Amino acid sequence: MRAILLAAGYGRRLGQLAPKCLLQIDGRSLLERHLRLLHAARIDDIVIATGYQPAQIHAEVERLAIGVEPRFLLNAQYQLGSVLTAHVCATALCEGGDVLLMDADVLYDQRMLEVLVAGAQADRLLQDRGFTPGEEPVKLCTHNGHPVELRKRVAEGLQFDAVGESVGFFRFTERTARRFAEIVKTYIDGGRSDQPHEEAVRDLLLENPQRFEVVDVTGIPWMEIDFPADVVRANSEILPKLLPLPV
Repeated sequence: MRAILLAAGYGRRLGQLAPKCLLQIDGRSLLERHLRLLHAARIDDIVIATGYQPAQIHAEVERLAIGVEPRFLLNAQYQLGSVLTAHVCATALCEGGDVLLMDADVLYDQRMLEVLVAGAQADRLLQDRGFTPGEEPVKLCTHNGHPVELRKRVAEGLQFDAVGESVGFFRFTERTARRFAEIVKTYIDGGRSDQPHEEAVRDLLLENPQRFEVVDVTGIPWMEIDFPADVVRANSEILPKLLPLPV
């Protein structure tokens, strides 16, 4: 199993002139937390897709020295949409085996990763039904247990029986990862490099919704960090609920 961390962006909305994955929570960067949790789950084939200030990310990995040697891929046009970062990862997506595609700006508990990696092979999505409604969360809507929408704004009239926030972590089997890379390429070839990668994931899901497992992870602590208020909440509400980070 291979993990691809999308870490090209920086904390513009956080007022942070550094890669978002280097944001410190209780003295540890989000990147350190990712790497320690992945290593504990015995996933050491790790690809980090960088963009803004890649040398800072390289230095953090070298500083940590926790027994993993990730590969680095660079999206030099990181200011465009994250679908371009996914395209930079095309080779890693198509190397075989299951692939975890993970946003790097997420603080999460190891139980979230355990749910994601369980079992030999899976096309798996994570849905948190305990989310706070609003314009920012990416909504994962399901009908009879299968995905029917993955967007921040849900179209009127869409039929679904459950809705939650997408955690931003996806697990693809080898076949599905290759198909995702093909869809991403159509975005680049079609001049849509400014789109978020979730749009390409959405196209993938809607091609064959029955292929995907949607796991309800409501109650497992996690949050995506985009704004200064998120940092406050991460420290005060999420961090105390996390299991101890593996050493």
